[in-house]
Amino acid sequence: MAHGTSLQYEPVAEIGGGAYGTVYKARDTESGQFVALKSVRVQTDQNGLPISTVREVALLKRLEQFDHPNVVRLMDVCATQRSDQETKVTLVFEHVDQDLKTYLEKAPAAGLSPGRIKVVTLWYRPPEVLLQSSYATPVDIWSTGCIFAEMFRRKPLFCGESEVDQLGKILQVIGLPPEDEWPTDVTLSRKHFPSLLPRPITDFVPEINEQGAQLLLKMLTFDPLKRISAMNALEHAYFQDEETLT
Repeated sequence: MAHGTSLQYEPVAEIGGGAYGTVYKARDTESGQFVALKSVRVQTDQNGLPISTVREVALLKRLEQFDHPNVVRLMDVCATQRSDQETKVTLVFEHVDQDLKTYLEKAPAAGLSPGRIKVVTLWYRPPEVLLQSSYATPVDIWSTGCIFAEMFRRKPLFCGESEVDQLGKILQVIGLPPEDEWPTDVTLSRKHFPSLLPRPITDFVPEINEQGAQLLLKMLTFDPLKRISAMNALEHAYFQDEETLT
């Protein structure tokens, strides 16, 4: 999987950090171009890297073939074994000067004061990350759902002040999931939260149409295994309706 070496990339500055690790701006010592390094520690066993990690990297490499202007390119992958149980995987992406945060800072707020615009990653984290359970690519679908709702609302959907508060605000909308959907490998028990029924998503996103509401609920599904996939989301009826695309 890995064909580069981390020594080839010289960190220049820290771009940002979050639940998934720290991202650095770095210089490729061979070509001189700037890249973005995202390193994550992955638990390994006798079979090597978990299949979810291999699958995610393979998908990113496949996306690179499309050379889409709106998709950041994965340029290289470096794997460094730290121990028998852990490997550091470094993903090397093309460096993009402008992200969502800088775009929002420059763009007109259309009714929102600049002080209200925050790209606060806590607000976009899915339940499995807030619970510090194992997670994979469905985390991105949850985050996309939060942004989807925010585009209608013009303000974030879940504005928590801590991981527990964030999860509580999520459950006030989607309801408390059944016991068998709550991760077993977490310290925060389901009993910590009140038994809440799901509320209509239109109570929180009133401007959204019926098909959009259906898609949003599929993206904001508590169980990551039941959450809609990216491909199925793109094939959803919401995107087939010409009126929603104009």
